[in-house]
Amino acid sequence: MFSMPPLFILCLLSLFSLCLSNSTYTPVVFSTICSSNQTPNATGFDVNFVNTMESIYENITKTGFGYAVSGTNNSNSSPIVYGLGQCFSYLSTTDCQLCYAQSRIKLPHCLPSIDARIYLDGCFLRYSGFDFFSDAVDAYDNFTCGNSTFDGSASVFGNATEKLMSNLTTVALSSSNGSYQVGNAGVVSDTKVYGMVECWNTLNKTECSECLSNATEKALSCLPAKDGMAMNAGCFVRYSTVPFYLSSSSSRNGSSVRKIAIVILTCIVAVLGAIGIFILWLKFKSKPDPSNELTANLDEGSSAIIRAIVASNLSFKYGDLRKATDDFSHINRLGEGGYGAVYKGVLPDGREIAVKRLFFNTRQWLEQFFNEVRLVSQVQHKNLVKLLGCSVEGPESLLVYEYLCNTSLDHFLFDAFKKNSLDWERRFEIILGIAEGLSYLHSESEIRIIHRDIKASNILLDERFKPKIADFGLARYFTDDQSHLSTGLAGTFGYMAPEYIVHGQLTEKADIYSYGVLLLEIITGRKNHNSVATSADGQSLMSLIWQHFNLKSLVEMLDPALKEQCSEEEAGKLFHIGLLCAQASPSLRPPMWKVVEMLNKDWRQLPLPTQPPFVDIKITESSRSSRSRSSSSELSSLLSNSDKTPFSLNNLSATTSFKASSK
Repeated sequence: MFSMPPLFILCLLSLFSLCLSNSTYTPVVFSTICSSNQTPNATGFDVNFVNTMESIYENITKTGFGYAVSGTNNSNSSPIVYGLGQCFSYLSTTDCQLCYAQSRIKLPHCLPSIDARIYLDGCFLRYSGFDFFSDAVDAYDNFTCGNSTFDGSASVFGNATEKLMSNLTTVALSSSNGSYQVGNAGVVSDTKVYGMVECWNTLNKTECSECLSNATEKALSCLPAKDGMAMNAGCFVRYSTVPFYLSSSSSRNGSSVRKIAIVILTCIVAVLGAIGIFILWLKFKSKPDPSNELTANLDEGSSAIIRAIVASNLSFKYGDLRKATDDFSHINRLGEGGYGAVYKGVLPDGREIAVKRLFFNTRQWLEQFFNEVRLVSQVQHKNLVKLLGCSVEGPESLLVYEYLCNTSLDHFLFDAFKKNSLDWERRFEIILGIAEGLSYLHSESEIRIIHRDIKASNILLDERFKPKIADFGLARYFTDDQSHLSTGLAGTFGYMAPEYIVHGQLTEKADIYSYGVLLLEIITGRKNHNSVATSADGQSLMSLIWQHFNLKSLVEMLDPALKEQCSEEEAGKLFHIGLLCAQASPSLRPPMWKVVEMLNKDWRQLPLPTQPPFVDIKITESSRSSRSRSSSSELSSLLSNSDKTPFSLNNLSATTSFKASSK
C-alpha cells in the first residue's frame, strides 16, 4: 500500500501553523504582458534574470520595493537584465511577500521574451533588457473596467469618483513619503467609492505626474462601471465601490501574530516543494494518470502552495546555499543540463553538497522541480543519488544532493585520458550498479518509476566509482493498474526507444532500451549519437556493433583501453546483454531484474538478440539501396504506422519532429 511520507505529514502541520497568520489575502493577477521580441541569448539572459530577481527579493520583502540590474551592456555572453518590483503601500509585510512570491512564479512564463510585466492585486513586477526605470507610459499600458455599472445616478457617481481621484493624485504628488495615496468619498448615503494611486519609486515627481494623469484618465473612462483600473509602465490607478485596499492586514508594523507569520514565511524553503509533493500525492491516490495534469494543477493551486508554511528536514535557506557555493561561482560549477546547472558547495558543518540551480527557460520548470523532489525523496537505494533537501525561499528553486566527488560518468568515459581510470572491473560494477538501481525503480520501490533520461551524464560516481542514478526531473510513475503512460516526448536523442518516439507510449521498456545503449557506450568508450560523424563510412554505433555481432568479431568494438583486461567471453557477454536491451521490439527486451540476473550468472543460455534500430547517415549512393533494405523491419513497421514519423528510413535522414532534451 502506498503510504504517506513524513514530509507530507509536516506539510499538514504547516497548514495548521498557517492559521496563526490571520491572513486571508490571496493575490489575484490583473494582467500579464509578455513582449513579442525574444532575447537572442536565452541561457545568458535567464541567468541574469535570476540574479536580478534575487536582488529584488532581498529588498521587496523588507521594504516593499526593489530594483536591480544584472549583466553587462553590449555583452553577448551576459545580456543585461533590468528588474523592478513594488508592493502597493497598503499591503502588510506578510501580504507583500505572498504577492511577490505569486508574481515571481508567474513572470518566468514569459521567458525568453526580452521584456515582461505582471500586475497583481497588491504588487507589480517587471524585467526587461533595457532601462525602463524612468518610463512613465509606454505602448503596453492598458486598463480594465468592471462588468457591473452603478445602480444609481451615473452623473453623481461619476462626479464623486472624478473628484476623489483628482484629490488623491494631488496629495500623492505633494507627499514626501512617496507618490502613493488611498482614500474614499461618499456617493449616496449608503455607498462610497474607494480610490488608490501609486507610482513606482524610480520615477521622479514630473514623471509620476505624467503617469498618474494618463492612468487616471483611462481609469475614469470606465465610468459608470463600479470598478476601473489603469496599469501603466510607471504607475497603477484604481477606483472601486469595494474597499479593496482595506481587505488586507493594514500595516507593515502589525501585531505580534503577524510578526510570527513573517518569521515563518522566511522559512518558505520547502514550501513549494513540500506542498507540491502533497498535492501530487493526493492526485496519485485519486487519479490513475496525474502526470498529464500536473502543470495545470500547480498553476491552479499556486496560491495555496505559496501560503503554505512548512519546516522540515528537507529545508535549506537560500542564503546558506548561496554562501556554500561561493555565490554560485563558476569555479564550483560541476556541470550543466537542460534544466539547470549543478554547483559544489560546502556547508558550515563541513558537509560537501551538490546544488542544482534550475534555469527558468521553460514553462515546465515548476513541474520538473516538484517532480524531482517528490520522486527522489521517496526512493532510497545505494545506486540512486540521495536528495538532502531543497530551497525556494529565494528568487530561484534549488535542489540539494549528496556530493559525489567523481561527478558524472561521461566526464571519464568520453575523455581520452580520464577513461583510463575506468578499468574493466570498474566498468562492470558501473553497469551492474545502474541495472540494480533501475530494477529497484521499476519493480522494488513502493511506486513504479520510469526515469526517461538514462545516459552517461545522469550517472554520478562516488569516490570508489560506484554509480548513482541522478536527475529525476523527467521521471514518471505508474499506479498498479497501469500498463503504460501516454505522454509528451522528453529525453535525449539517441537514447529514446523507438516505440516511445513514434507512439508516445511510455513503459519501463523505454528505460531498458536507454540502458542497453548506455551499456554499449560503456564497453566501447564511444558516444552513440556521435558515432556516425566519427565513423569512416557513416555507420552508427548500433550499426557497427550489429555488424560485428553477425561477424562474431565484437571484440574489435571493445574500448582499446580495456584490451587485455578481460577475456573475449566476458566482453561478448556484455555486448550480448546490451543488444538484448536495445532491441527494437519492447516485448523482447528483458526486464531489469532479469538483466541483473544475467550479469551475475552464466550468459551462455541467453536468447539471441534481434537487430536493434539504427540510422546510418553518411552512405554512398551505391550502397544506399542495400543499406536501406537492411534497416530494422521492426522499426520500419513502427514508423510506417505513425503520422509523426521522426525518421525517414527510405532516405535515411535523421530529422527530428519532436521536442527532446539535448543535455
